[in-house]
Amino acid sequence: GNPFIDVELHCTFQCEDESIQVGGFYDGDGTYRVRFMPPRAGSWTFQTSSNSVALNAVTGTVEVVSPEAGNHGPVEVRDTFHFAYKDRTPYLPFGTTAYAWTNQTRELQEQTLLSLAESPFTKIRMCVFPKSYSYNSNEPDNYAFVRKADGSWDFSRFDVAFFRNLEQRILSLQEIGIEADLILFHPYDRWGFSDTPDWADDFYLSYIVRRLGAFRNVWWSLANEYDFMPTKTEEDWERFAAVVTREDHAGHLISIHNGLKFYDYTRPWITHCSIQRTDNYVSAENADTWREQWGKPAVIDEVGYEGD
Repeated sequence: GNPFIDVELHCTFQCEDESIQVGGFYDGDGTYRVRFMPPRAGSWTFQTSSNSVALNAVTGTVEVVSPEAGNHGPVEVRDTFHFAYKDRTPYLPFGTTAYAWTNQTRELQEQTLLSLAESPFTKIRMCVFPKSYSYNSNEPDNYAFVRKADGSWDFSRFDVAFFRNLEQRILSLQEIGIEADLILFHPYDRWGFSDTPDWADDFYLSYIVRRLGAFRNVWWSLANEYDFMPTKTEEDWERFAAVVTREDHAGHLISIHNGLKFYDYTRPWITHCSIQRTDNYVSAENADTWREQWGKPAVIDEVGYEGD
């Protein structure tokens, strides 16, 4: 049948009185995976549950040791308006954008990593899906979904090669100390990925969060310029947030980025405000107002662009 749909897999990890359930996913070639980012060192037991007999009631123990040097853990909100890594090392978000870099040629992807390694940036905003816009007119080597015989997309089957490349690039960013602010939807689309059915949206979100939820340098951005996507309603965005937060066992940072209209950043699932403004001075002057208005960090994620 369809291993992405037909098989459901969860794994419960337990250490003393702490228990965490993690969703599994199909990674092609008959392989199912569960990825877990333990919140602390210790002896963690695990047991799977699945509708597949072969994957059900698998048990074992994982010995989790202290982080290696240079591993500060994931970034969290600290002291209401600021950020720090899990080990309390301060983190300053100084971001750039390379929306569709993982959908370019391998050579350009490598060039991008070399450029970033020599830059002062500590965060990059990047899309999952390819982008159809200025400077982005190419067709990627792979897409998130596979095609049917008639050329249309099969939203119930993922191209694992696409996701393997994406996660390898996120790990490469991790190695050079850059957080990946991953944009899950965007409006600049000619393939139909911005207007998929509700079930396909939820299915995709569940899959990508299960694949990437154990990566310590991932942030979730539900959308770039959410208000430029006319087929998605506020109810959709709230549902998407519920799927992501339910599947994310590690509780990564999560927000949504605006075009012209701010989202309601008081929503409890939003950890920080991801703000676009085009007037540098107004943005700077309003930062304190935004923090006081929403009681959360205000990250000005698009205030013009930072040069060539």
